[in-house]
Amino acid sequence: MPKAALRKEKWTLSFDPLLKTLVVKAARRKGVYPVALLEELVRERFNPYGHTDVKDSAEYVATIRKHSLKQTDEEFLAEIRAWQKSRSS
Repeated sequence: MPKAALRKEKWTLSFDPLLKTLVVKAARRKGVYPVALLEELVRERFNPYGHTDVKDSAEYVATIRKHSLKQTDEEFLAEIRAWQKSRSS
């Protein structure tokens, strides 16, 4: 019995041409397809506390360390509380 062919959904997004050129330039700099760049941005936006899709762990830790130097202890604790509330709901 032949297998049913999987149909891939096709999406069409239309947005500002200036924004499109910026996305294409950023994708070229990173050496990825524009679609992959957009998918990465969406994943980051919907999963801001996730670490499962970290590509370069050393760069990720360095970024966190730089960010933590700019942040006060109170801001850090507030971020942890916000994260705990988001996970409990």
